[in-house]
Amino acid sequence: MTLVKFNPNNSNKKNGLMPGINDVFDSIFNDTFFSDRMMSRVPATNISESKDHYHLELAAPGLKKEDFKLSLERDVLSVSVEQSLQNDSQERNFNKREFSYNSFVRSFKLPESAEENGIEASYENGVLAINIPKREEAKVQSRQIEIK
Repeated sequence: MTLVKFNPNNSNKKNGLMPGINDVFDSIFNDTFFSDRMMSRVPATNISESKDHYHLELAAPGLKKEDFKLSLERDVLSVSVEQSLQNDSQERNFNKREFSYNSFVRSFKLPESAEENGIEASYENGVLAINIPKREEAKVQSRQIEIK
């Protein structure tokens, strides 16, 4: 009798119990029709902190600054986009046409040390940059300590 080690995480899928089944599911779920609709479409975000500010950077290429809506409610900063694109060409000889409709909402809980009144945002080169100032008591203070 020969023992064969079974590894479910093996990258070689043809060694499974039913070799053709995995290939069928891979071809279905790796199809662009399903993968485009199953993926969550929210922009990647960088969050950083400097001496005086918190910084948010959202990668959202292909949008205009008018597409964004920023709102602040109870220490929660929400960034939302609702965009509908329609190609209104007069040519009606197309075999496939898809309307494009993109929307997302990203919410960020602001720390207590954030100053809500001085929030500024700009959109340039596909990146929405949001700068949130810190309150005076939260700013990092450094001083030189003398060694005796």
